[in-house]
Amino acid sequence: MNSNLKRILFWTPRLLGILFVAFLSLFALDIFDMELGFWGTLVGLFMHLIPSLVLVVALILAWRWEWVGTLLFFSFTAWFIAISLGHAGWITYLLMAGPPFLVGVLFWLGWIYRKQIRK
Repeated sequence: MNSNLKRILFWTPRLLGILFVAFLSLFALDIFDMELGFWGTLVGLFMHLIPSLVLVVALILAWRWEWVGTLLFFSFTAWFIAISLGHAGWITYLLMAGPPFLVGVLFWLGWIYRKQIRK
């Protein structure tokens, strides 16, 4: 396997995962428009950031064990589709379920070719 392809297969899912978590975290900023007071805003912000925190833990685990990243990112994709089925348009599914699915596929490929990548 080419050394550039090894680097791409190692780093791409990790970087895309970080970018997706940052994108997902942006949606938590709407809590500041609700004028809930300090504690209400703090609790609301934490509640909005739970999916991002779960994906950060998934990334930390996937950094070492790609199969865990595959499982958790596919699970996030399935969870999002299950909770929003029939309530969102196709663009929402594309933006919110597409990236974690792609990251899961890339972690899966990294897991399959782990021995060649880590040489």
